Amino acid sequence: MGRNAQQVGVSEPAGGTPPAGGSAVEHQSGVTLDQLLAKLPSELEMLHDGGYGSGLLRWVEPSELEDPTPYLLDGEFLLTAGLPFVGGAGGGAGVDAYVRRLVQAGVVALGFGLEPYFSAVPETVVDACVRHNLTLVQVPSTVPFAAIGLEFSRLLESDNAKLFRHLADTNRQLMRAVLSARPEHELLAALAQRVPVWAMLLGADGRVRARAGSGVEVAALQPLLGRLLGGSGPRVEMDSLDRPGSRLVFGHPLRSTRDANLGALVLGSDVPLTPAQNSVVSSAVGLLELLVRQRTSGSLAPSQLATSLLLHPDSLSAGGARHINGLRDLLAQSTSSTRSGPLRIVQGSRAAQGIGAEQGNRPEQAAGRAAGRAGESPVRELLQWRRLFDTKLVELTDYGFAAITRLRVDDALLGEIEKLGWRLVIGDATELTDLSSAYQRVTALRQRVQTTGKSARVGEVTWTVAGLLGEEAGTMLAGRLLEPVLSQDSDRRTAHLSVLRAWLGENGNWDATAKALGLHRNSVRRQINAVAELLDTDLNQAQVRAELWIALQYVDELPPGA
Repeated sequence: MGRNAQQVGVSEPAGGTPPAGGSAVEHQSGVTLDQLLAKLPSELEMLHDGGYGSGLLRWVEPSELEDPTPYLLDGEFLLTAGLPFVGGAGGGAGVDAYVRRLVQAGVVALGFGLEPYFSAVPETVVDACVRHNLTLVQVPSTVPFAAIGLEFSRLLESDNAKLFRHLADTNRQLMRAVLSARPEHELLAALAQRVPVWAMLLGADGRVRARAGSGVEVAALQPLLGRLLGGSGPRVEMDSLDRPGSRLVFGHPLRSTRDANLGALVLGSDVPLTPAQNSVVSSAVGLLELLVRQRTSGSLAPSQLATSLLLHPDSLSAGGARHINGLRDLLAQSTSSTRSGPLRIVQGSRAAQGIGAEQGNRPEQAAGRAAGRAGESPVRELLQWRRLFDTKLVELTDYGFAAITRLRVDDALLGEIEKLGWRLVIGDATELTDLSSAYQRVTALRQRVQTTGKSARVGEVTWTVAGLLGEEAGTMLAGRLLEPVLSQDSDRRTAHLSVLRAWLGENGNWDATAKALGLHRNSVRRQINAVAELLDTDLNQAQVRAELWIALQYVDELPPGA
């Protein structure tokens, strides 16, 4: 016929562009027109190619109505034996209107069956299909319309089976990633390989734990993260960024069994995901939730570690290298690490009422703390510290909590915890065999933190009595011990403090003190006796002298008029 005619049976199926990297689930599920025509007998002839060969077919629909469009969906292959055109109904204008309505309804191709009404496709039909660019296929009388519908159903079923196999393969890859040494990183890498997205895993504190693909900076995701980490229940939060690969950004919260937000998975792409790709994402979200819950709620390593130390309490000092290395591995797993490394002891105490407490904090935080104080859910508080310090080794104590963590506990994390109304003693880096000593060093500073209301780091403290006591406690000590001396008039106060400081500095030696002050030894003795009488204490006792010496170090820090 001369109008792009070709034998359908020899046309190459156009299944679309293969997914990048061999991804099995990036292809769009369905059957294309080219795939269907390639499976049909070669007697079918394409009279006009409208260029929709690689498009997906929704259905194959036979109809002899003059206007079938009210009953059609977009993406259908319409079959007709030409009854609407019998007797030249409507003439060329009627045929043109018929084809135009089909195109407007989204029909992708028209199959014209020969017999019993026509022995060839009318020229008016061919002309109208060319004019409106609708694919036209001539169907011989030897090919029933039912055979075309059955072949389409078989192809659709085969495609669905293939898709299920692809999804099964993908799920197996995701499961292998979960069982790897770095499950979160490997899981995101497998997800990005199977779905055309960049992926970012964030903790409940908003910090990145793992990523795959280029992604974007965390600052650009803050509005999305605020909704993800501040809401409740399963949901998908959407956003759009004016950056390559991020026209569509969507996030899934990772939740505990009690609907506490443990983190979020954020994905970015330039195109909407297919149902199959969304299924893969749902699987990844479920696996990540299991990983995060396992990290915060429990694992086998802590129980093995506890059992070993309970049954063999001397193993840290007397155990062999192999045993110690085994304990180190268990300790690393208990602190969410894959290899042993330096650890820190952290002790937390609730700040005094009004110091960084509920004022200015988020309502959900205040509610959580109120529940903790009421003793309604100690488990919830325990899980909170496990999540924040990324460790399973946490105990709740009468003063607050103690934890063993591999984190450095930087200023950002410290600030977040202080906003919750807590103050920390942060230990220095230590090894397994020195944990007991590290705990003692941290414990030594806890009273100071509780008194001053300020967090402290063991590595930044001067390890002297004055250094451990701290300025606030030191000035309190000076004000109480030396109150009778400090309450005198300025001249007498200055004289007594000067003599007492010199005498204690010279270890109670009268002559050395007199020489240092340029006074007679009897004057020194008289003033020291006067100080002892004011303080109502025995200055011959070593403990009294030590306490007064420490108190004198803070006299200059006392506020005016103290």
